[in-house]
Amino acid sequence: MNYMEEYKAWLESPYIDEETKKELLSIKDNEEEIKERFFKYLEFGTAGLRGKIGAGTNRMNKYIVAKATQGLAQFILENSDPKMGVVIAYDVRHFSKEFAKIASEVLAGNGINVYIFDDIRPTPMLSFAVRHLKATAGIVITASHNPPEYNGYKVYWKEGSQILDDVAIPVQENIKKIKDFGEIKYLDFDEGVKKGIIKVIGKEVDEVYYEKVLSLALNDDIDKNINIVYTPLNGTGNIHVRHVLKERGFNNVYVVKEQELPDPDFKTVGYPNPEDIKAFKLALELAREKDADIVLATDPDCDRLAVMVKHNGEYVALNGNQTGAVLINYLLSQRSKKGLLKEKSMIIKSIVTGNLGKNVAEKYGVLTFETLTGFKNICGLENKLEKEGYQFEFGYEESIGFVTGNFVRDKDGVISAMMLSEAAGYYKKQGKTLVDVLNDLYREYGYYLENNFSLIYEGIEGMEKIKRIMEYYRNNFPKKIGDLNLEKYIDYLDGNVYNVDGGKIGEVNKDHIPSSNVLRFFFEDGSWYAVRPSGTEPKLKVYIYSFATDREESERKLKLIEETFRNIVDNI
Repeated sequence: MNYMEEYKAWLESPYIDEETKKELLSIKDNEEEIKERFFKYLEFGTAGLRGKIGAGTNRMNKYIVAKATQGLAQFILENSDPKMGVVIAYDVRHFSKEFAKIASEVLAGNGINVYIFDDIRPTPMLSFAVRHLKATAGIVITASHNPPEYNGYKVYWKEGSQILDDVAIPVQENIKKIKDFGEIKYLDFDEGVKKGIIKVIGKEVDEVYYEKVLSLALNDDIDKNINIVYTPLNGTGNIHVRHVLKERGFNNVYVVKEQELPDPDFKTVGYPNPEDIKAFKLALELAREKDADIVLATDPDCDRLAVMVKHNGEYVALNGNQTGAVLINYLLSQRSKKGLLKEKSMIIKSIVTGNLGKNVAEKYGVLTFETLTGFKNICGLENKLEKEGYQFEFGYEESIGFVTGNFVRDKDGVISAMMLSEAAGYYKKQGKTLVDVLNDLYREYGYYLENNFSLIYEGIEGMEKIKRIMEYYRNNFPKKIGDLNLEKYIDYLDGNVYNVDGGKIGEVNKDHIPSSNVLRFFFEDGSWYAVRPSGTEPKLKVYIYSFATDREESERKLKLIEETFRNIVDNI
């Protein structure tokens, strides 16, 4: 794609407004910036479109949103019933409401019915609404936990889960065929509402969702007086998490005042990712004041949940693998007691999520299936396995995404907050914290520890660097790290399992795990690590998992693998 030609085309287009042209003229002498904005079109990654807000093909703006929606509309008209409609939700970010309205106008302009929420909503409520309203698709405007200058666009299909390649690729092809913004059809929003093709939805959908979430409760023999501090991090979770916790009978819920209301700049937190312990700064101050048992944080679109637990007078953060294992242990033990588990009960995790949860599931006779990173894959596999008679119990990934129940096909911070609070109340009645429970699991199953980190490489050069690292590592991985002997590795790009000398010894289940640029290396002792480029950010993601019967030994192995990996990458 010739970035200068594309830049000029935008400046000369009669469909681009003056304000956007003014923004583009302000960078006319900055070729590097023009290149960054126009060297490609934003593409569907792990979670749809996501990028910095601004004018350009490689940016999030109303024209890219309109073009993507026209591509989706074309697919719906050719493959589904436009009367079923598309549900649209949006988060607190800059331009989210505007982008949601533009998407509504384009769908309506193509004769497709639209249901749009009356205000901000958690992303999982969009997934729920698609199923509840029997819509053909859903769109949510969100950039999840990205910094404030980002926004994004995620598409869901009729099962309520994010689209997979069978929809994403044809939509992408449709988008590419649109040569001119003049090809995009619009119907004015107010006119669409008047005609009934655009319907504004609200409380009536919320109430059914709340009822379903509350129906997941497993136990009333719990301490409901536990002190809970909650922060929505200025995102969409505030009303919905608080409502569900209150209905569930938790009376001592304290919300971080400074982070209670929506703020697209996330001034109180900067980088609103609750995986990062720094996001808990204000919540911890309140937790100490209120003597909180647990501290909960949801990310801006409230699909992920992080927790800190008061243990021996200190607040301890649980990572996604640990929270997942604790939740699996609680859910399956309670469901087992109630006779709710089936012979074909299953959990689903990503290939880069640890194995402690899998071992817990095994104890209860529950199967574990693996798929690629991202809840589009986890819930996509759930859709598939459900048709084969499996009963879904839990889905999760290491990046603090969890879901249970079958009415939401995405990770859900509202459900997770309620279930984790219930678990904390249940174990508190037994004189245990969630950290005690985790330590019990380690003693029973062994010390499954993890160290997951990202190497950040910005811009075009960064993309090239990530590509080089993956190519190099594919052919030059170490067969031994200290005293750890490599046993086998999986290259998910070709879906093959290899021995240390590169001989093929098996294949992954390609129905469950599509081709992806991920490498995963397994040691004889049960430790392993994986490397993959991020689908949405300029990062190379590294996942290291160690296993040993005692903590010190497991920690030693983690350090050993990390040091070796970093040394190799530094020298590429």
